[in-house]
Amino acid sequence: MSVRTIQWWLAAVFVVLGGWCLVSPGSVLALTITPTYQSEAPIVPILIGAFGAQALIAGLFAAFSRFEQRTFLAYGIGLLPFFVFDYWFYVVVPMLTWVGLLDVVGNVVMMGACVAGWRAAGRDI
Repeated sequence: MSVRTIQWWLAAVFVVLGGWCLVSPGSVLALTITPTYQSEAPIVPILIGAFGAQALIAGLFAAFSRFEQRTFLAYGIGLLPFFVFDYWFYVVVPMLTWVGLLDVVGNVVMMGACVAGWRAAGRDI
């Protein structure tokens, strides 16, 4: 698989999950956060939508930048705290529902893309 194709896979995770947050923040809240931690505060959909908009920007950068081996390495290292976040808010402080674990799925896909991209970019040198 080419580096560009791998970048598109990485970008797709940001675009799909970020797009969902931007377009339908209410459904994200209802489906991914346990009822105990849900809030009717007007700021909540704004925060979820802003999070989604930032993810979309990250997806655009991932899709249209020139990735090198070190770029994939940096992305992979940058993903590690997100695994801790998902563990913490699913196991330690159970805020996430099983649907909220889509974040873990996305992170696993992106980590796999980082490994594959790192390898593919190494062959292009």
